[in-house]
Amino acid sequence: MRLAIASGKGGTGKTTLAVNLALKASGTMKTVLADLDVEEPNGSIFIGGETVDEKQVYRYTPAWNQKSCSLCGKCTSWCAYNALIKLGEIILVMPNLCHSCYACSELCPDGALPMEASPLGTIRHFSRGKLDFTESKLNIGLEQAAPLIKQSLNYLDENFKDHDLQILDSPPGTACSMMEAVRSADYVILVTEPTPFGLHDLKLAVETVRQLELPFAVVINRDGIGNDELDRYLKAEEIAVWARIPHQREIAELYSRGEILFDKVAAVDDALSDILQRLEGLS
Repeated sequence: MRLAIASGKGGTGKTTLAVNLALKASGTMKTVLADLDVEEPNGSIFIGGETVDEKQVYRYTPAWNQKSCSLCGKCTSWCAYNALIKLGEIILVMPNLCHSCYACSELCPDGALPMEASPLGTIRHFSRGKLDFTESKLNIGLEQAAPLIKQSLNYLDENFKDHDLQILDSPPGTACSMMEAVRSADYVILVTEPTPFGLHDLKLAVETVRQLELPFAVVINRDGIGNDELDRYLKAEEIAVWARIPHQREIAELYSRGEILFDKVAAVDDALSDILQRLEGLS
């Protein structure tokens, strides 16, 4: 099973849940955790472990060959992302807008837009006990996270097909990077908190996974703060709540030190047990 853990906003406890759930699950099944928040991965702070593999990942963008180009301008009309502009007798390529679809390169009648590789980021594979952990990190200055997330998911397919559970720590929000991370999941857990901001962004996340036609449930973190608006929304929308993690100072202190929670806080361990039991019911 491929389980994506996502949230409408940052700071709700998505990575906390992903890390602790993966470590607990690894005690009874072959588990891999993938940190797909490629712009700001932080799972390794909690996981650590020994490095097994490190892979440099590349993306491909067109490089204009002026000598071969007849300046027909067809490439600029083909590009759906406006990454090519004709300025007089120059074809300007903007790599940060390119989605590496190869349309311009493959269809150019002059062969004037060959694709060239450029560094995109890294994928690192760590091992901690029985848990495999991958962390993907986008190179500084690059703006598109989705291509690296796609290659990271391919890395999971190539290396962890025999694992019982793949947990994806998705990017926060509901932009392209989040959708790329969750679209291949068998099930999605949306982490939220009972605050006005938490509810507002949860609604966006719910709309997103429904548009993607993905089954999902909610885990409420910091349960006990805020008001009852979140519960009333979940009841009205008939959204299942799989677990509630209480608002406790001890949890915040452990998290601030980068420590694992479930082996120290009974309430967290109980919540994770409930989630794993429900996952078993899906298989």
